Amino acid sequence: MSSNTSTTILPGHHILLRLASGLVKSVQIEKDGNVTAGRIGTFSANALLHHPYGLTYEVSGRDLVILPPRTMQEVVDTDANNELITDDQLVQPLTTDEILALKESGLHASDMIKKQIEQHANYELKTEYSKEKYKKRKEAKYSKSFTTIPPTLFNVCEYWFTKDPSRVRDLRMDSLSQMLNLASVRPGGRYLAVDDASGILIAGILERLGGDGCLVTVCDTESPPTYPFMVNMNFSKENLSPLSSLNWATAEPEWTPVSAPLDVPEETIRSDRQRQRLQKRKLAHDKLEATRQELLAGHFDGLLVATQYDIFSVIDKLEPYLTGSASIVAHSPFAQHLVDVQMKMRADPGHRYLSPSLTECWLRRYQVLPGRTHPEMTSSGTGGYLLQTYKIYDDPSASSIMVSRRNKKTSNKAASSTTLPSDVSI
Repeated sequence: MSSNTSTTILPGHHILLRLASGLVKSVQIEKDGNVTAGRIGTFSANALLHHPYGLTYEVSGRDLVILPPRTMQEVVDTDANNELITDDQLVQPLTTDEILALKESGLHASDMIKKQIEQHANYELKTEYSKEKYKKRKEAKYSKSFTTIPPTLFNVCEYWFTKDPSRVRDLRMDSLSQMLNLASVRPGGRYLAVDDASGILIAGILERLGGDGCLVTVCDTESPPTYPFMVNMNFSKENLSPLSSLNWATAEPEWTPVSAPLDVPEETIRSDRQRQRLQKRKLAHDKLEATRQELLAGHFDGLLVATQYDIFSVIDKLEPYLTGSASIVAHSPFAQHLVDVQMKMRADPGHRYLSPSLTECWLRRYQVLPGRTHPEMTSSGTGGYLLQTYKIYDDPSASSIMVSRRNKKTSNKAASSTTLPSDVSI
């Protein structure tokens, strides 16, 4: 979480709730409003306001009770095994109707789980690990608890990737971190971005900038796009200050606005409403013109691309605005798209791109518990592919640093061959 992001829940924030089942939900917190979180019920939003992120709550009626943090306990295994366990209807005498009756009576989840354990015929035959798994399954089913998740880039990215990978173009959290590192995104930098992945790339750059720098995005919409990913980041105005946007038409150097004149004589203005409308239009025009001048001034430190359009044409269009040795990073869910871009860069007659390289993002997650640390049984297939290269500065008078070192070494050898030692007499 960046230093400009609030560490407490404030009115208007969109927050993530992790339920006991592991499901993550996104809700908006409004003062004096209500929050509906699925089967765990409805509660007052005021119960969360000004609380720090990361606390665990339990829904009790329409109120919330803060639960103490659970410590990790090591499971001591015994000689028991699951060999003699049979799984049939006689194992759990409680019927579905009886369990529903217990829930409707208001019985606490822990008491309900305890009652099921007491009625379970084979519970004592289970291993200690199996008993822990059984309890966790029942807690996920009956518990009305949830935990507020800090709106870090990792957490929000994981939520969106799990919810709908196609909306973020399979840009996983590890893929995003590699893009930001390869592009050397840092506070005070100037960057260009083309983001068709719901704003995940824009949010990552803004968090790295921390309110200091410049970010110009180019999109295909006439008005500045609304990025749904950025809603969950709860950025402050300071965080959003480096961001400005253009579309592909206004990014053209020869573009001229086609609109009504802004300088209207005062005597032709008929009402205050018309005056406010003209002022609003003038402010929008001035901001657009300032963003155009920012783009045309060039000298950007990097270009990051995650788009549905032809990647090479996007890079080729924006490359003139980059400074020398600027990093260019592109992401795609499909390797072949980036292979084509790599081949075009290598065959570029102007030799503008240095050593374009293609990599595949790969991630393996682990369960880390005492005595039970192992890779998770399921994982995502891919986080997409990355292409990274550097812009070569077009300066005919410039020379390679290796050439300079070679020339220096040659001149030193020549000087040493013509200079005699001090102990040699003529």
